[in-house]
Amino acid sequence: MNKHDTNPDPITGAPGSHPLGVAAGGTAGAIAGAAIGSLFGPIGTLIGGGIGAVGGASGGKAIAERVDPTAEVEYWREDVVSRDYYKPDRDFDRDYAPAYRLGTEYRNEAGRRDWGDTETELKARWDQTRGQSTLDWEQAQPAVRDAWERTDRTYAAYEDTDRYFGEQYSETVYYRDDFDYDDYRPAYRYGTQARSLSAGAQWDADTESRLEQGWERAKGNSRLSWQEAKEAVKDAWHRVERRLPGDADGDGR
Repeated sequence: MNKHDTNPDPITGAPGSHPLGVAAGGTAGAIAGAAIGSLFGPIGTLIGGGIGAVGGASGGKAIAERVDPTAEVEYWREDVVSRDYYKPDRDFDRDYAPAYRLGTEYRNEAGRRDWGDTETELKARWDQTRGQSTLDWEQAQPAVRDAWERTDRTYAAYEDTDRYFGEQYSETVYYRDDFDYDDYRPAYRYGTQARSLSAGAQWDADTESRLEQGWERAKGNSRLSWQEAKEAVKDAWHRVERRLPGDADGDGR
């Protein structure tokens, strides 16, 4: 499988990702009370309009955001080998990439729906969009579903983060009233994504250094410097950590 020289992830250096901070809005209330179980697994990145264009999650408004299909295909380029449906004699770009792209794009368009309500339409769309893929629907379906579910998890994770912190960010000890939630949101999303991609990691000096290096690219239009954003990033990181399986006492360890 070939690697592409795409825009690297600011957290992991993996190809094909876009700065977390370019996303804006956040659909506060869209999944009020959603299970934090949506965070149990790596999540992707939302891209969309400029931060501050509307009230954002704290105002219960949202602007168009989507999970980037190109970035998701690059994620699956690395992860596909771990899937039991993967056949090494298949060509990734020809056979699997169209399936991952379809699952991502469909979830972007269709919004929150049960998988069972989407499969018939996805099967019909596969026949229209498969291109040169040699996979029939039965062979493509697991990859399409993987992409659909990861995209759904991404939306759920960021919506949950936006809702939770949008309601309380101004009460934190690190809040400064010369900034608003549009400044803090990228930091919370950055911490959420970073911890979801860092299985078993701890918040330590090495973690701080790595995240500091990525902040300028991840911050989008946030006015926060790394020193101003760090505690918000850390807050979101530990929130994910406290809710991971096996953390019965909620201490993040």
